[in-house]
Amino acid sequence: MHKTAITLALAGATALPVAAQAREITLQTTLKEYRGNEAYLAIYITDAQGHYQRTLWVAGKKAKYYKHLPGWVRSGNQRSEYDGLTGASVGSGETLEVAVELEDALIDAGYEIRIDSAVEDKRDNRAEIRLPLTAQASSVEGSAQGYVDRFGYRF
Repeated sequence: MHKTAITLALAGATALPVAAQAREITLQTTLKEYRGNEAYLAIYITDAQGHYQRTLWVAGKKAKYYKHLPGWVRSGNQRSEYDGLTGASVGSGETLEVAVELEDALIDAGYEIRIDSAVEDKRDNRAEIRLPLTAQASSVEGSAQGYVDRFGYRF
């Protein structure tokens, strides 16, 4: 009986799926100086074809304004996907720094981090930031028409 219990326990252990390896990634987004309200930002991952994979962070808590984050909202994500991944909107010249868990399988596999941005009564920016997700910590300057001055990440 003891031998059977050990055999069953070992069989059960091998039947369990292997847990995905993950690591913490710190995202740092600095906004340009501009006049107007605080910005809403959606920071998310897309695959090599530009298809939405998952949300990393949303700056701005009022869901009624999410429609102004065009690439992210059109992806068809569900509220349950980003619950707990939201914080206050970000003001002119401010820096947002957040740490999130990221699966190792997404790194160096053709994925991108993208940022959509919007400010009330101003321009909405789809995929204002596009940065390949690689093992090398990376950063990029924002576009001329957007609100992001620079974005970077580190592990």
